[in-house]
Parts: sequence; structure tokens; C-alpha cells
Amino acid sequence: VALSVVYGSMAPEALAAATERSGNRPEPGPDGKIPFFAAGLSCVMHPRNPHCPTMHFNYRYFETDGGIWWFGGGQDITPCYIDEDDMKHFHGSLKEVCDKHDPEYYPKFKKWADEYFKIQHRGETRGLGGIFFDDLDDRDPDTIFDFVKDLSNNVVNAYGPIIEKHRNDEFTPQQKDWQQMRRGRYVEFNLVYDRGTIFGLKTGGRTESILMSLPETARWEYD
Repeated sequence: VALSVVYGSMAPEALAAATERSGNRPEPGPDGKIPFFAAGLSCVMHPRNPHCPTMHFNYRYFETDGGIWWFGGGQDITPCYIDEDDMKHFHGSLKEVCDKHDPEYYPKFKKWADEYFKIQHRGETRGLGGIFFDDLDDRDPDTIFDFVKDLSNNVVNAYGPIIEKHRNDEFTPQQKDWQQMRRGRYVEFNLVYDRGTIFGLKTGGRTESILMSLPETARWEYD
């Protein structure tokens, strides 16, 4: 689990890694950089048992000079072995929270997650999705903050029962090898495409903290 509160000045390319907005971007100062403040809560779970899926969530707030602000984040799941009931529970739990705030949120943010969590050079998805959103500033900030807090408070409900169900499942060395291969794919996505990783490296953050989302071990095979 990582709690980040950072501020300073970032180059325009760092801002591009942090947002998809094409308009209403802050203008750089005389030094070519943009003053910013950002706060976020992140967690990545890489269970040892290959029948327990990896889970990631991150919820964040950005603010720049000129009064421009937005929320972003999401939660997603990456199983090595698919249990359809688990996936129904996970997605259903996210939908329930989203529907409480706006019935358009879940289908919109699920589609966004499906598009975002793609390993483009492999033509694969990182996992089985969840929700993802960025540049959320279309209503009162306290209203959006309540939504983000409800999502954060729902993490255990969405993921915990899946771990309880599978944490004592037996597994073979071959299944462990497959888990390591899938974690190799996870590493590829996070190092090449993940916005948080790119933003952190471009703003000179603490490298160990930026890379905390990576699994302890991973594997690749040449074929």
C-alpha cells in the first residue's frame, strides 16, 4: 500500500502522462514547467497462490496552477486462472458502487479500463478489467471525492471474498510457472504503458516507490 502526496513543477511531457485532457491544460511558466500538487492512494496485491488473482487499485487527485483540478483512478483484477463467479462478484461490486453515484459510471469506466489495460505490443489485455477513469471534473469536487471514497472503502468487499475462497487451494509447479509468465506480462504493461509509472519517473520521484507495483518475481520464455 502506498500513500503519495507530492508537489513541485513538472514538464509538459509529464503532464501528458498524467492526463488525457486535450483542452483546458495549464500553461507552463517562464521556466517551461507547470506547478502541481498530487495525492493518491495505491495498492497492488500479488498473491503467492496462482489461484488468487492479482488486484490493483489507485485513486488520485491532481491540481495545477490556474485552478485546474481532476480526479482519476480505478481498480482492476488479473487472474491467472479464471473463475467466472469470482469475476462476476468483482465487477458486480464495482457496479454497485458506481450505480449509487451515477448509472452511467460503470459502463463508461469499464469500457475505459478495457481500453487502458492493454499490452499493445502483445495484442493482449493485462487482465480482466474493472474500472478506470481520469480527468473527472464534471461536478462539484466534494461530490466526486465522495465517489472516490466509496470506491476505496469497497476494495476489501470486491476482492477479499475471492482471496478467502482460494488462498488455501493446492497448486502444481506448472501452475506456479504459468503465474510467473503472467506476471511477466504485468511487468511489461507497468513499465511501458502505466501512467503512474511514467509520471513518477518523469517527475523525479523515488524509484523504489514508483516500481512498488511490480511483482516480487516474474518469468519470460523465448519461443
